[in-house]
Amino acid sequence: MPEVRLVGPNGEQVGIVSIGDALKLAQESDLDLVEVAATARPPVCKLMDYGKFKYESAMKAREARRNQAHTIIKEIKLRPKIDPHDYETKKGHVVRFLKAGDKVKVTIMFRGREQSRPELGFRLLQRLAEDVTELGFVESQPKQDGRNMIMVIGPHKKKAEAKAEKAAAKAQRASDSESESESVEPESAPAE
Repeated sequence: MPEVRLVGPNGEQVGIVSIGDALKLAQESDLDLVEVAATARPPVCKLMDYGKFKYESAMKAREARRNQAHTIIKEIKLRPKIDPHDYETKKGHVVRFLKAGDKVKVTIMFRGREQSRPELGFRLLQRLAEDVTELGFVESQPKQDGRNMIMVIGPHKKKAEAKAEKAAAKAQRASDSESESESVEPESAPAE
């Protein structure tokens, strides 16, 4: 008769028993007999509540997915002859994206005769990279792609770190606002 190595519901080793005895033990303890290592000799089986096991493993997988950070590539488009104020606005967007832990793809669009002066776009991308150097690094150097010049800037912080910092800052602001509301008490009128 085939045998299995049986593990109890709390992880204790029962030993090598026949399949019939293992099934009988499972019925007596109102649990399921689950094969956990089929390739072992003899196969390893465990007494457990299979429905509860499936539910808990699904919850763990769901929690892992929730905590997973997705890196998003944000895109900013510029022109070689950009106004200084517009440049500052676009740079502000790049800074915001990098602080959030996202990569930024910066595209410079050339029109007409601007295509004969790619060094203007290259200088603009270099300036932008220098302006945001404390938040990010140049992941791919500027390269010409038809009418466009593209550069990718990656953040120094990972998405998960940025998320954690943002949550900590939010909690700090909430506790600060609570302490301010507690410290402001209405003055009572003097008794006459």
